[in-house]
Amino acid sequence: MAETLAQRGPGRPAEAGRGGRDRFSPLPARAFHIADAENWPAIQRLGLFSAARLIARDGLKGDAALPFAGHRPRGLRLPSGALIRDQGPMPPAALGRCLDAGLSPQDWYDLVNAKVYFWLDEDRLQRHLAACASRAQVVVAIDLPALLARHGAAACLTPFNVGNARRRPAGRGRRSFVPLALWLEHRWRSEAEPGRSPRPASHPPAEIAIEDAVPDLMDFVLDARPVPARRR
Repeated sequence: MAETLAQRGPGRPAEAGRGGRDRFSPLPARAFHIADAENWPAIQRLGLFSAARLIARDGLKGDAALPFAGHRPRGLRLPSGALIRDQGPMPPAALGRCLDAGLSPQDWYDLVNAKVYFWLDEDRLQRHLAACASRAQVVVAIDLPALLARHGAAACLTPFNVGNARRRPAGRGRRSFVPLALWLEHRWRSEAEPGRSPRPASHPPAEIAIEDAVPDLMDFVLDARPVPARRR
């Protein structure tokens, strides 16, 4: 991510301190978020909010909230003007084949919508960017140890892309969001399916998910690179 730095917020990356960085050393030094270019000015001003938080902020409840909080086969614009992404890769029928017992597709959407997400490697970043190519985006690089030093209590790691339930999807449930402290100590043991061995400790996490919001996101931004839309 050596591209030209785009607009930066008023803060500087928060200092995690030597001890904090050592504590998070199993994880990379940088994480990445892809923001729709239309949302980026609001993110700079207000921070990064989960879909659930954006829906609540607009005062949507019950039937009015359902098109946004349920399955979104395409991206939608909230009354405030904020855009929330589609959930095309996880339709209810696909989720019904891979969810843990007792969970409905709507339960899974509620879990996913309640968090904000950061990719942990550039291969996944590039695949997501390609999927979003029809609209202009902003790729945001984050100082991950600094982010976790401040928001680690609300952070979970996922062993796969929780937004995709196609192509032989992994079994999933609440266990798929492993709290940071638990992962640092035990890796994927708590995520193991009943009767099956856990993923090896060497299995890299796919995402960092933080509950609800990161209102101080700009404190952790190292780089923000605009990516123009591409015609298909």
